[in-house]
Amino acid sequence: MKDIVLRDGRRLSWHEWGPEGGAEVLFCPGAGMAGLLPFGEAVATSRGLRILSVDRPGLGWSDNDPAKSFDSWVGDIRLLLASLDRTAVPIIAFSQGAPFAYALAAAGLATQLSIVAGQDELADPRVMATLPEAVAQFVGRASSKPDLVEAEIIASASANWLWSMIETMSAPADRAFYAREDFAPRYRAALEAGFRHGATGYARDTILALSRWPWRLEDIICRVDLWYGLEDASPVHAPDHGLSLSKRLPHALHHPIKGEGSSLLWTAAETILSRIALHP
Repeated sequence: MKDIVLRDGRRLSWHEWGPEGGAEVLFCPGAGMAGLLPFGEAVATSRGLRILSVDRPGLGWSDNDPAKSFDSWVGDIRLLLASLDRTAVPIIAFSQGAPFAYALAAAGLATQLSIVAGQDELADPRVMATLPEAVAQFVGRASSKPDLVEAEIIASASANWLWSMIETMSAPADRAFYAREDFAPRYRAALEAGFRHGATGYARDTILALSRWPWRLEDIICRVDLWYGLEDASPVHAPDHGLSLSKRLPHALHHPIKGEGSSLLWTAAETILSRIALHP
């Protein structure tokens, strides 16, 4: 684990894998997760990619930011990149990490994006109309009464609660993968670490992710690879497996993969990382 101290004294932490001198790639983990769960370690090493998996404020070993917003997140990552003598790098995001990656791209910090089973802008009326009723109602409450819903999440959410929700929303093939003896303990450890400060960081992330985003996807100018498994059953990822996203993003390449679900971050890691290695 590495970290930097930000201008307000907060500590921003990340975990990394791949060669020390490799080309930096930033990773935005999924909901409630610390960045300590790797993917594609062998291919990252063979292709010279140094992946920095960042703990968002309030998750893992990053200090909480009571005023966390997409703007403050962009500011944090801008300072992290400056410490590496970089202004922009390739960015990968998984699940709830997607809106945080889009925020970085909208601010010009991404040379390219790889969105893997990423959350869509669920509060957009065009997307909300396609959601299951219960999900749409929750998204509507989070958008209209964010303080109330954030407090409810803080009071009820935990690593075990989130693990159960992930299992419930996942397709059978994904549940089987997440339950594997060589994977489940590491996934659970990433969630436990994500909640080491309590549920505050996760709750704030969720409110930000479920509100209308303060940028237009249509204005993101870097190339975006959209990776979605067609077996992904999660109602909080893109309802159409990224098809409408591919039409909104000007330079998107849509990669729907048969026989894969949300676990494709790990099961298709070589394919995903190869796109970055071929187009640094």
